[in-house]
Amino acid sequence: MSYLTNFTVETGRAILVEIIKTVNQPENSKTISLAKASAGKEMIAMMQLVFPLVMKIQTDVIANFGFPGTREGLVQFEQLVREIEREDAEISRLRSQIRAIYLPPIAINPVNDVLI
Repeated sequence: MSYLTNFTVETGRAILVEIIKTVNQPENSKTISLAKASAGKEMIAMMQLVFPLVMKIQTDVIANFGFPGTREGLVQFEQLVREIEREDAEISRLRSQIRAIYLPPIAINPVNDVLI
């Protein structure tokens, strides 16, 4: 498992940047935009339509860096990134950028509804 011994902050950054570049390629961007349009603002629809597209892109990219190109490989990658994101603001920023693709912004209503 060479990717575990060679995983550094720089490697994590490089992989996350590559994921973002791949998401933004015209073909992928168009597919994701269409899925987002179909999902609207519905969180469940986003997770059903957009999330799998982004996960597939991530899985393909991490495979190029020596991780297994599987769901398990993606979980391993995410665990490594989570460990180093606490120490590196750029890793945290890149990860947030990727999450923003498939997680719609959540509007929080500051007024609580009161039942009478």
